[in-house]
Amino acid sequence: MKLQEETVGLQTMEGADRENWRAVYAAGLSTFCVVTTEMLPVGLMTPIAEDLQTSMGTAGLTLSLPALLAAIFAPAVVLVAGRIDRRRILTTLLLLLVVANVISALASSIGLLLTARIIVGFCMGGIWAVAGGLAPRLVSSRSIGVATAIIFGGVAAASVLGVPLGAIIGDAAGWRMAFVAMALFCGIVLVVNLGTLPALPVHQSVRLSQFGDQLLSRRIQFGLVITFLLVAGHFMAYTFVRPLLQIVSGVGAEWVGLLLFAYGAAGIGGNFISGPVAARRVGVALLTIAAALAAVLFAFAFFGNSPLGGAILLILWGFAYGGVSVSLQTWMMKSAPSDVEVATALFVAIFNIGIAVGSLAGGRVVDQFDLGTNVLLAGILPSLGFLLALKAQRPATG
Repeated sequence: MKLQEETVGLQTMEGADRENWRAVYAAGLSTFCVVTTEMLPVGLMTPIAEDLQTSMGTAGLTLSLPALLAAIFAPAVVLVAGRIDRRRILTTLLLLLVVANVISALASSIGLLLTARIIVGFCMGGIWAVAGGLAPRLVSSRSIGVATAIIFGGVAAASVLGVPLGAIIGDAAGWRMAFVAMALFCGIVLVVNLGTLPALPVHQSVRLSQFGDQLLSRRIQFGLVITFLLVAGHFMAYTFVRPLLQIVSGVGAEWVGLLLFAYGAAGIGGNFISGPVAARRVGVALLTIAAALAAVLFAFAFFGNSPLGGAILLILWGFAYGGVSVSLQTWMMKSAPSDVEVATALFVAIFNIGIAVGSLAGGRVVDQFDLGTNVLLAGILPSLGFLLALKAQRPATG
């Protein structure tokens, strides 16, 4: 009888585990949705600028503005949410993401498009802050590394399917239809989350003092600064990847979508290789990624002036950047195991500040100089990130 009860109990636990893994994949789809919506203008930058009669640098605000706002909203959502069930927060934000994409598709001016992107910024901050810290709540401790890679695999998958599909749809039916398609997909993902996410109650509200406590940690400080340097350097160049490929490398417009698919496929590979490595040796993962990202950006400035050179370097770029999110998130979780949601909110905030600063700086350099100069300067930031990651390996207190 006792053996039978234990068997039934084990079956129940296995069923719950399967249910939790479905929730992990649903969370991954949520990050896919929000990052695809965030990055959609990257593959549509040229047609958006032409249709709305604005400069390339101004069109770049469609990326930098929501990123900057997400940096504010990430900790704000965690603080204001209190004890509200995280499932309810996540699904509400997905609904708002549908609305933002619809408004973007209907925008008749750059001002209206930027208004829609403000809503995207709110959703980005909230969804990243909530979904990014779900792995420890959904799976056992031995599976957290894999679950984190799956959740942040949505970021890499957004590069594989989201940005290039947006570019292809934009080329075939206009940039507005890309936002329509994204609104429909976000609606589907909302339904998936409603059907798979378990209740995610919070028994204790996050306090402002917890953010202050974590900001005093030396490991958290290292993680935040390294995050900023890697992300800002990447987006300083990647915001303008389409014109970079077409103008600097001489790639035909019909090949841009396929190359972005290849970039994203490499990014998924980088994500799932880096996830388990970071779970075991996160410092080694960060050093490798920072060095690779810096090397690729510098190489693009010198060897990316042909279609073949640009294509090869773009794929290497995707592989290098694919491990950034999962490795940095792992660093933050390991640095604050008892305050994962707070550490994640700080990570999301600085990550999006990096996107905003990088894309804004890139826009100014592109408008004042040229695309080649921009990618060369962008390589300096992950180089500094490598040096800081090297310093962070030394034993430290705090």
